[in-house]
Amino acid sequence: MSFQSMTGFGRSESSNNSYSLTVEMKSVNHRFRDVRFKGPSLLSSFEGPLKKRLGEVFKRGSFDLYFNLRKASKENSFAHIDKEKVKNFIKDMKEIESDSSLSFSFQATDFLRSEFFQDQDNEKEIEIVKELVFNTFSRALDLLKETRAQEGERMIQVIESHLNSFKSYLVEIEKKVHDFSTPVKNKFREKFEKEFSKDYKIDESRFMQEVIYTLEKLDVSEEIDRLKSHLIKLDEMLKHGGEVGRKLEFFIQELGREVNTIGSKSILEEVSQAVIQMKVQLEKIREQALNLE
Repeated sequence: MSFQSMTGFGRSESSNNSYSLTVEMKSVNHRFRDVRFKGPSLLSSFEGPLKKRLGEVFKRGSFDLYFNLRKASKENSFAHIDKEKVKNFIKDMKEIESDSSLSFSFQATDFLRSEFFQDQDNEKEIEIVKELVFNTFSRALDLLKETRAQEGERMIQVIESHLNSFKSYLVEIEKKVHDFSTPVKNKFREKFEKEFSKDYKIDESRFMQEVIYTLEKLDVSEEIDRLKSHLIKLDEMLKHGGEVGRKLEFFIQELGREVNTIGSKSILEEVSQAVIQMKVQLEKIREQALNLE
């Protein structure tokens, strides 16, 4: 199953003996699914079924659907002036003139308003365009899915690149904290030497107790183990594809929590710098995840 970006575009155009139709679809990222239908009133009865069809393909995204329907020829136009309505209107106006001091004059353009047109035979026209609408829509939908998949694969490559950088910094941290006792001992000795005279004899037993206590407080082995566990699950998820956007956001949150804990415990400059870089990589991954379905 491919990865899907929430950004994409699809366009299809086709015609029958009566109509030409262009369908365009644009999608961007959204926490849920939001669909806007823009087209002539004749196609309004198709809005529900078409939105349902789109929902069967895409779970998340903000979608704009544009329908441009054109008559194939003017001879087939189903909108005609209703002569009886025009005659009755003029008759009514003349009666008002005779009963009052008012005077009316008319031009042809006065009768181009919608109320002077014959009622359209919508049911007949809907049947004529039905197959055209669904076929054109399906082709545009396929193209939208294709562009979203292409963008999704590109985004996954970017994410994996940042993940590899994240892992390399984790390896650096693991190496630095592997022999954490030496820098801790050195810091304690420096502290003692500053606070006490050179003649002061350090109680090695008490000294080592303080070192051990501090090492326990600064120990990040559990955080490193949890990071490794999250990364294994994340790698497995990225192998299978599908709807990974929200799951990826969850993993980023969990990874960030462990990284923050390591940073708060660190007394080594190298570890602190690695933590900063890991946060940078997570933020870059988050930016990509927000646009994945």
